[in-house]
This record gives sequence, C-alpha cells and structure tokens, in this order.
Amino acid sequence: MRIVVVGGTGLIGKALVQALRERGHEAVPASPSTGVDTLTGAGVADALAGAQVVVDVTNSPSFEDGPVLDFFTRSTTTLLGAEREAGVGHHVALSIVGTDRLPEAGYLRAKVAQEKLIIDAGIPFTILRATQFFEFLGAIADSATDGGTVTLPEGAFQPVAAADVVATLAEVATGAPLGGTLDLAGPDRRTMEAFVREALAAREDPRTVTTGPEARYFGTAIGDALVPAGEARLGEVRFEDWLKG
Repeated sequence: MRIVVVGGTGLIGKALVQALRERGHEAVPASPSTGVDTLTGAGVADALAGAQVVVDVTNSPSFEDGPVLDFFTRSTTTLLGAEREAGVGHHVALSIVGTDRLPEAGYLRAKVAQEKLIIDAGIPFTILRATQFFEFLGAIADSATDGGTVTLPEGAFQPVAAADVVATLAEVATGAPLGGTLDLAGPDRRTMEAFVREALAAREDPRTVTTGPEARYFGTAIGDALVPAGEARLGEVRFEDWLKG
C-alpha cells in the first residue's frame, strides 16, 4: 500500500516510515521539510495522491493553549479534506491516553478537538492513544525541576517505549480501520516519581526526585488520568531493558 506518514521526519514518524517500508509498503514521509505543510495546505494534495492510508503523527510547535488548538484543528481539517478528495480509505492518528479526562489541560483539549474532527469526518479511521514515551522522561524531569529537586505529582504512571508505539502504528496502519480508539501503555505501572528517579539515576543525574500532592504535570493536576482506564494494549519493551539500551 501507499501510506503517507504526516510528521514523517520526527521521532515516531521517521521510525514508522522505516518499519512500513520493511513490511513492503510504499511509505512516504510528509512534513514541512519535504514540502508538505498541513497548516497552509501546501503540497498536501500531491503527497496524498494515490494513498490508501494516511498516518498523522504531527505535533504542535507550541504547547500554549491557543496555538496548540489552532495547530491540531487546522492541520487535521486540512488533512481530512485532502483525504476525502484523494479517496483515502483509512485515517490513523496518534493521540494520548487520558485526553478526555483532563479538560483543564490545553494540550489535551486540543487533542480532544482533533479526535472529534476525525470521528465526524466520515473517513474510516483508527485513533491510537498512547501513554507518555520513555524517551520523554528527561523532559518531564526538566519541566518539574527547581534548583536540584524534581517534584512530581502523585498517581499512577505507565509510560511506553517509542519503539512499541511505532510497532503498533505499523500494525494499525496496515490493518482494517477500527472506527474507534485503541489505548497503548507500557508493561509496567508505577509512579511518575519512580520512573523519573530510575531514568535520572541511569544517566548519573544528581537531581533529587520527590513527589507531593500539589505537584503538577506541565501545570495540570493529573491524578491517575494518564494511565488507561480500561482495556489496553501493552508494549513489549520493559523499562529496565530500555534503560540498558
């Protein structure tokens, strides 16, 4: 199949293009660096010509409430319109576990808006909601650092390896549309504090990691909202093995 990966030059997109090509598909990366801009529409129609599947793994360059909502709504609207014209039969989007349970988080409100556009578009679709990636634990620590101390929220946390996200997207993109969402999480559930402490220790980062009831995740109180609330697919890569990689 011809599968266009929008956001195909980023962390997930680049690896997904490679995985799909290894499966024998014509995987095409689409991003501003390849001449495809989903905000302006430049290059989108040409990129989607002849495609059976479009996988959207784009991310907003700004995480501020207004710009991130504008990015996901404009980009998704552009894509879905072009897909309708091109006769694309399957739209796959990468989203986040907990999007609909944290309405005070501007980024997640934007992802909810994106999901609604996809659901209402009339194009067969699959939405993969993944938990946070192991690869982002350093950024999470940096966002919660004051001096030499990292203070993180309490509650359950179940991050997943980017490699498992890529493998699941490749499976979903080459299968029949689900017409719904699929949750993906890592095989281990602990606290955010535990994961971040182990990640920093593995790279000999001297910061102290602690937790507290008032701590926030990028400004948002999360509780247990970042882990699957029900049935979910579990990744294969265990955290301790990823740390050794």
